[in-house]
Amino acid sequence: MGSVLLVLQLIVAIFLVAVILMQRSNGGALSGLGGDSGIGGLLSARGKGNILTRTTAVLATLFFGLSMALSIYFSRVETKEASVLDNAVSNASAPVSAPEAENTPPATVPDTPSEPAEPTEPDVPVAE
Repeated sequence: MGSVLLVLQLIVAIFLVAVILMQRSNGGALSGLGGDSGIGGLLSARGKGNILTRTTAVLATLFFGLSMALSIYFSRVETKEASVLDNAVSNASAPVSAPEAENTPPATVPDTPSEPAEPTEPDVPVAE
């Protein structure tokens, strides 16, 4: 049911945008697509505007009605309270730790840093 409502909402939204773009505005929009052929030739500019205005109102009403229906439907659908991350952690196996050697002493860190060794050869070739 939810997917049917979502598909209807998408179709209504696409048609609503198309009808709004076809209406005449100060900038002209896409109202020139009708031309003098087809429906544009049968209706006057006023009749064409009335049809587009009524179509916009019907599509807007459908859009808001579907939005309300979707919000009511998905508010009543039971969801799991678990997070996606909780599922990932429970499905993962226990981490594998590296085997420790039994007779190795722990590494010691010197208190003072040692002096860097002098380079044996220069990095830049010397001109002769």
